[in-house]
Amino acid sequence: QVQLVESGGGLVQPGGSLRLSCAASGFTFSAYAMRWYRQAPGKDRAMVASITRTGGITNYADSVKGRFTISRDNAKDNVFLQMNSLKVEDTAVYYCYVPALEQWGQGTQVTVSS
Repeated sequence: QVQLVESGGGLVQPGGSLRLSCAASGFTFSAYAMRWYRQAPGKDRAMVASITRTGGITNYADSVKGRFTISRDNAKDNVFLQMNSLKVEDTAVYYCYVPALEQWGQGTQVTVSS
């Protein structure tokens, strides 16, 4: 069955960096576009970034453009989210998602606080 396992979250100070990873299994990873979403307390889940099957096209929410970078390694079935210049408002649970399969990971908590 499809499994998506996020890791790399944690507590970081404003201005810091984190790299999230999502390990995929149970499907042909290279055949599917991938997305990262986040959900802050009391808010709806919102898309952060997306990447096409080959990684050739990426898209970002306006709030993270220039700070976050999505990438993937199709040889290792992983998708990544490099997050730089983190802000307090980036605090959320971050999820990876396969839109064509409507499958979510369990999420990883990112907390940005001084």
